[in-house]
Amino acid sequence: MAISITTPLASKQARNLKAGDSCLISGVIYTARDAAHKRLCELVAQGKELPMEIKDSIIYFVGPTPAKPGQAIGSAGPTTSYRMDAYSPALIAQGLTGMIGKGKRGPEVVDAMKKHGAVYFGAIGGCGALLGKCIKKAEIVAYEDLGAEAIRRLEVENFPVIVIIDSEGNNLYETGRAAYLAEHS
Repeated sequence: MAISITTPLASKQARNLKAGDSCLISGVIYTARDAAHKRLCELVAQGKELPMEIKDSIIYFVGPTPAKPGQAIGSAGPTTSYRMDAYSPALIAQGLTGMIGKGKRGPEVVDAMKKHGAVYFGAIGGCGALLGKCIKKAEIVAYEDLGAEAIRRLEVENFPVIVIIDSEGNNLYETGRAAYLAEHS
């Protein structure tokens, strides 16, 4: 049974999620990839205000395709998350509680997640068109010059994700593989 999450995602709620939990996210999430993350971290380093609310927010690592007529957004599949690893700890320290992407995360990111109570969700790569249907509204809120990588405010409904790394550092990529190998050896 999937866990329904309505944003904002408070740290206390994030700490209750466990690696392997299936979730359906509804509410507001933001998009950002590496170029936007770099700019956000520069603002943090300068003590300046961010162009969106970071506390208790979820950032989706995606560069969506243009919307077709009648759609809020085009295909919106996850991008590889490790490209944000240099930036994620600083944003987690600012209150970011959720990240959505695909692939592994580095130890510095996991340490920040454990310290501040954040989670890393996985979205299914290759299903961008289907994921795009869960996005009901999309608007650029910052860095329009980055094109597909601009920061967008998305309103999502039942956006399907799986907790890959929880706030205790449990990692589904590791535990799932170990369980499979134990079962098939």
